[in-house]
Amino acid sequence: MSFSPFEHPFLSGLFGDAEIAALFSAEADVEAMLRFECALAQAQAATGVISEADAARIVKGIAAASIDYAALRDGVAKDGVVIPELVRQLRAAVGGDAAAKVHFGATSQDVIDTSLMLRLKAAVFIIGTRLSSCISGLENLTKRDGLKALMGYTRMQAAIPMTVADRVASWQQPLCRHETRLHVLLERGFALQFGGAAGTLEKFDDKASAVRTELAKRLDLTDTTQWHSQRDGIVEFGNLLSLVTGSLGKFGQDIALLAEVGGEIRLSGGGGSSAMPHKQNPVVAETLVALARFNAVQVSALHQSMVHEQERSGAAWMLEWLVLPQMVAATGSALMSAERLTKQIEALGN
Repeated sequence: MSFSPFEHPFLSGLFGDAEIAALFSAEADVEAMLRFECALAQAQAATGVISEADAARIVKGIAAASIDYAALRDGVAKDGVVIPELVRQLRAAVGGDAAAKVHFGATSQDVIDTSLMLRLKAAVFIIGTRLSSCISGLENLTKRDGLKALMGYTRMQAAIPMTVADRVASWQQPLCRHETRLHVLLERGFALQFGGAAGTLEKFDDKASAVRTELAKRLDLTDTTQWHSQRDGIVEFGNLLSLVTGSLGKFGQDIALLAEVGGEIRLSGGGGSSAMPHKQNPVVAETLVALARFNAVQVSALHQSMVHEQERSGAAWMLEWLVLPQMVAATGSALMSAERLTKQIEALGN
């Protein structure tokens, strides 16, 4: 059994997202870390920091390495981060004089944060595809039922008649804005983290910028100065996730209320009741509301994680590890649920 509802044996039926979960698996994390270590050696060889032969030996050794995950767990328990033990294993796999050049000039946070950026970038493409699908699903509702009448409600009271198109626009337009925000995020790019022990890349002297630029190029990440203690980009990303789930929660809440009032919506695939067999509960709509509220709470924790001490923090950084993966999972799950809900609406309006 898992502590997380996103991976729980049966709660994952509501909240699970295998595609997003795979990006946050230990295997995916380590794979991205190994990409960093290989690219680092190649970037250093390209800029004359280490020899081409040493870089080739490092890449070959890392490719052949068999990672001991149990030892990684023990290493984290002792060191607080996975990198010291991972580097020990990689150096053993590389062997010879080149082993000492593995991870040269980098720090644990460089590897861990860059791994995160590589995986978040992949997650954003998944989220963007699903967001576009949700927008298209709502467009289809407008095309099919847009001219039908709905009662408009203000402050939970019947107000004046409106059309289905009016209501759907209030669901769709925020999602279109979030899609634009997502495109801006992708255009700006995901930033390489590379600063060394205290952000100064002190071991590279006048080659520091050249190594960083070459490393960013090889990983297809944005070349920028280190951001060890500058976490506004992470929080901005979390805010966008919460905006997406919040807008989907409004969609879900409205559908649940329409189902409660009855007569203006017909849904397929509603959830059954153990006590009342006649009921068809709006389970998917309710799930969207729950996930919206979940992310709204989690994003406040990300804001807390901005408070780093001096050049690098342990506590603030750990808080990100607890919060951000679940926010991404919640967003991916909400988008899948919203896609499903648009297809469950058999008729809307009168």
